[in-house]
Amino acid sequence: MILNSTHTSKTNTELINDLVGKRFSLFDRFRLKGIGSKRMVVEKVSLNLRQYLNTIADTNYANIELRPAGILIHINRGLETFTWVIPYYQLVIYKSDGSSIHGQGRFINFKNNMLLNENRNFFKKMMNLKIQYDTDFKSPTMSM
Repeated sequence: MILNSTHTSKTNTELINDLVGKRFSLFDRFRLKGIGSKRMVVEKVSLNLRQYLNTIADTNYANIELRPAGILIHINRGLETFTWVIPYYQLVIYKSDGSSIHGQGRFINFKNNMLLNENRNFFKKMMNLKIQYDTDFKSPTMSM
């Protein structure tokens, strides 16, 4: 789900909290050593995300925020901000020439540059939280 989050609204906040949980507490933020990534350069996106990017030759930036049950990708377009809400059970991350995040039939590919390298520890933290979420909510397997 993608929301226009330029201005805070109660309905958007409730939707985000229902899908990926409320923000981490201050204690958890210190324990995790931060819950937000530095900004990264967007190299490529799926067709259904192009409408949220700058149409002229400007560089597009995005950053990621961790939540207990998913992530928020904040995409900046001019003076507007759009938030892509991805629960952990829909999140897939690929490491190729850069990093690519997939979910809900969409993807965003971040350029492999110094900004992405600065976020390497953040991606490890995000993967650890996803693994922890998957192990906590693993559905029982059916035996035959």
